[in-house]
Amino acid sequence: MAWRNWAGTEAATATAVRSPRDPGEIAAAVRWAAERGARVKARGSGHSFTAAAAAHGVAVDLSRWTGVCGADLDARRVTVRSGTTIAQLNRELDALGLALENLGDIDAQTISGAISTGTHGTGAGLGGIATQVTALELVLADGSVVSCSDTERPDLFAAARIGLGALGVISTVTLRVVPAFALAAQERPEPLAEVLAGLDEHCAANDHFEFYWFPYGSKALVKRNNRLPEGEVPRPLGALRRFVEYEVVENAAFGALCRVGRAVPRLVKPLNRISASALSERSYSDTSHRVFVTSRRVRFVESEYAVPRESLADVLGELRTRVPRLADPVMFPVEVRVAAADDIWLSTAHGRDSAYLAIHQYVGMPYREYFDLFESVVAQVGGRPHWGKMHTLDAEALRARYPRFDDFLRVRSEVDPEGRFANPYTDRVLGRA
Repeated sequence: MAWRNWAGTEAATATAVRSPRDPGEIAAAVRWAAERGARVKARGSGHSFTAAAAAHGVAVDLSRWTGVCGADLDARRVTVRSGTTIAQLNRELDALGLALENLGDIDAQTISGAISTGTHGTGAGLGGIATQVTALELVLADGSVVSCSDTERPDLFAAARIGLGALGVISTVTLRVVPAFALAAQERPEPLAEVLAGLDEHCAANDHFEFYWFPYGSKALVKRNNRLPEGEVPRPLGALRRFVEYEVVENAAFGALCRVGRAVPRLVKPLNRISASALSERSYSDTSHRVFVTSRRVRFVESEYAVPRESLADVLGELRTRVPRLADPVMFPVEVRVAAADDIWLSTAHGRDSAYLAIHQYVGMPYREYFDLFESVVAQVGGRPHWGKMHTLDAEALRARYPRFDDFLRVRSEVDPEGRFANPYTDRVLGRA
């Protein structure tokens, strides 16, 4: 019954665990909890750095409720059970000749957990995974099973696509999909100043654009992923090169450098420069999800904020000035991505084109001063924290950053008046129900 997340930052012990195999059993678990006055949370893969999914009452383990359960190939819609990991979903879509138009670089999350916390990839003209959702089925606090979409209970839909599990247990997710496609990937180090100077052009010229900046270096690792013309044969990395570059260099070797830096902090800055100087160029093409997803075996803690895209250069400039002055050095790079504005009530990109800055620190190394500095910088431009990554904001602070925050709370009070789906994290970020 004990639960711990991937990063080891959060833990909880549930009073009971239910492992449903259909919506009826999910509903029975919710009713069982209600009869005992217990709170309920759906338990996913534990990849959030926050306690969004921590169950201190009844945990609903969705690992037995997985797989694609419906596909309309003509309409390009698929319905998937909520416990399905993105990795499994990618495989099943691939077998159908389909794909999601955009993904993040981690595929361990369940589809319901990913949308509930606002997981996203990068692309100036594209939104997060939740923007690809066309309908949801949820089990509400009274045990009823309801559906919602743009035309059916639209307010519930606007809230539940990124709902922190606070409105009910998602049982199925219907997604808009596209025909399977390949991506041409280009990765290379470039001077950070040049990347920032041409940011708007880079974002407009590429389907998916992102970069990583090592805090003590002047270069960034830039990644450009663009759709391969239909009919062109992908040229993936060979198995040996892929193993060497991703498993040996990016995981084993980088992990070793991190362990040295944790043991001897004064070596972090030179090790960081070594990591930046070791960046190499590579170009390849492959099935979309094999390009989007990256193996991450080195453990870390992470905070991420969305800022208005026009504020990115100022925010990064402030970090470049102030991070080198921190008492504790930073081992990991800063990741920068972009996304289009959307209309989802608790989306970090609600109503504005956004840039995402994700900061990391190797697990076991001091991070609090760094994360506090980061939050103080992004606060100046109305930064919104990723719901699944570490932050210190509460409901009062968040209300000022989300125009539809009170609309979300209104829907929550309608469908869960007793706070059946709350936990300490939602009590902080949404207020007690």
